[in-house]
Amino acid sequence: MFNAIGDYTNPILTPEAAAVVKRNAEKELSGSAIANPHNQCWPEPTPFTLNIQFGVRIIQRKDEVVLISLTNQVRRVRLDLPHSPHPTPSWQGESVGHYEGDTLVVDTIGQKVGPISMIDRFGTPFSTALHVIERYRLIDGKLAQDLQQKHIRNYFLHGSPYRNTYGMGDLDPDTMKPGLQVEITVDDPVTFTTPWSGFVTYRPVLGVWPEAICAENTQGSGASWVVLVPTADKPDF
Repeated sequence: MFNAIGDYTNPILTPEAAAVVKRNAEKELSGSAIANPHNQCWPEPTPFTLNIQFGVRIIQRKDEVVLISLTNQVRRVRLDLPHSPHPTPSWQGESVGHYEGDTLVVDTIGQKVGPISMIDRFGTPFSTALHVIERYRLIDGKLAQDLQQKHIRNYFLHGSPYRNTYGMGDLDPDTMKPGLQVEITVDDPVTFTTPWSGFVTYRPVLGVWPEAICAENTQGSGASWVVLVPTADKPDF
């Protein structure tokens, strides 16, 4: 089980952001899972969605790229267009993209700030100034395998607990098939003292794309007992 206990002493965090991460860590240590967009079935911002989704399907269209995650989160990236002068804030923001050689560059601004707006599963907040750039590119299959195994060694002492997620098959052992790497650059001067970057690596699987349903409800979902869906205290009549 994943415990969302973030390092609130990290100097990259502003004091305000560190206080939020500390509060979330204390809640997790007390045995209560913090609410996040995933366990509440809300639209997932970026890069949060890359931090928690186990699969992504990319559809190339004439004037856009569509990114679909396993829980049917859908992002639309308009190609070769500038950002709107004043984009209306939305849960996934406004994403525009272009290709630099064989790399898809996605630039996102205008992500809406709400009760559970966060960068990651530690609950690190973000502000309306958040600016995220993602760079998608295919990489050598053996390199993708090495990166996956390195991640398991670094973060799961007893091996990765994730297998056949959402009904997916095992990872494809054929390293001749390329992996997909996403480099993420995050800039938010309200939350972070400096821009920072990270990587997410995907590998192909043997199973078919599964159906995973997620809907807001009043009973909670997954491991979370925190429910943000409004409920009535008494009947209307």
